Amino acid sequence: MKTAIVTDSNSGITQIEAKKIGAFVIPMPFIIGEEEYFEDINLTQEEFYQKLLTGEDISTSQPAVGQVTELWDKILKEYDEIVHIPMSSGLSESCNTALRLAEDYNGRVQVVDNHRISVTQKQATLDAINLAKDGFTAQEIKSYLERTAKDSSIYIMVDTLKYLKKGGRLTPAVAAIGTLLKIKPVLQIQGGKLDTFAKVMSSQVGKTKMIEAIKKDLESRFKDFYNEMQLYVAYTNCLDKAKVFKQEIEAAIPNVEVTMMDPLSLSVACHIGGGSIAVACARKYIKK
Repeated sequence: MKTAIVTDSNSGITQIEAKKIGAFVIPMPFIIGEEEYFEDINLTQEEFYQKLLTGEDISTSQPAVGQVTELWDKILKEYDEIVHIPMSSGLSESCNTALRLAEDYNGRVQVVDNHRISVTQKQATLDAINLAKDGFTAQEIKSYLERTAKDSSIYIMVDTLKYLKKGGRLTPAVAAIGTLLKIKPVLQIQGGKLDTFAKVMSSQVGKTKMIEAIKKDLESRFKDFYNEMQLYVAYTNCLDKAKVFKQEIEAAIPNVEVTMMDPLSLSVACHIGGGSIAVACARKYIKK
C-alpha cells in the first residue's frame, strides 16, 4: 500500500519542508480586515506579525471543505490511502469536519484526532511518515497516533496580555491589573486544550517554571517511555530569546535531546501575540 501523509500548517511544517520530508500540508486560512490569507502561501510569518503589531483585526478559520477534498482527490490518484493529521479537535472544528468528509472515502482516508498542535503535531506527522515507511497501513498509523496522542506536553509563556484580552480569555479589568503588575501568564496545552498553568512576575521565573514542569512530566507522566521522549522549543517572533531558552533547557535536562526549535503556528500566535516562548515534549516513534 502506498500511503500519503497530510497535515495542516498548524504543525509548523512549511510547504518547502513538506516536500523535503514527503508530506502534504494544507495552509490554514486567516481573515485580516476583509481579505482572506493562507499561511505560507500569501502570508509569511513576517507579514503576519507586521499586521498584528499594527493592530489589524485578525481571525482564524478552518480550511474550506472543497480545499480539503480537492487535495485528497488529487493525492488518491497516485496513492492508495491517506493519513490526515489536523490540529487538535480541542482547538478547532477542522478535525471534526475532516472526520465527516472522510466518511465518503470508503476507508481510504484515515483522519487522526491527535490532540496536538505546533511542534507536537509536527512530531506526529514525522512519526506517521516513518510508520508508513515501515509498512504500517493508514488504519494502523491512525491507531498508533491516537493511542500515543496524549504522550505530549506544551508550556507557553506569554509576553503580553493584549491578545488574551482581545480573544476574551481575560476580562479588561484583569488584563489591566496584570499589565500594571507586569504579570506574565504561563499557559499549557495538555490533550489539545489551552489552559492557564501559572502566573509569574518575570520572564526568568516563567522560564524556570516551564522547565520544572516539563522535567516533572518527563519523570512522572512519561517515565515508562522516557527514552522515547523528545524536547522542543517554540516561539512567536523572538528567535534570539528562544535560542537562549534552548540553552537553559539543555543545561537543566541534559539527557533528553532538544530536536526542534520552530516558530509557533500562526493560529496560536494570533491569540497570544509575539515575544512568547514555549517548551514542549512528545513521544517519538522508534522502530522496535
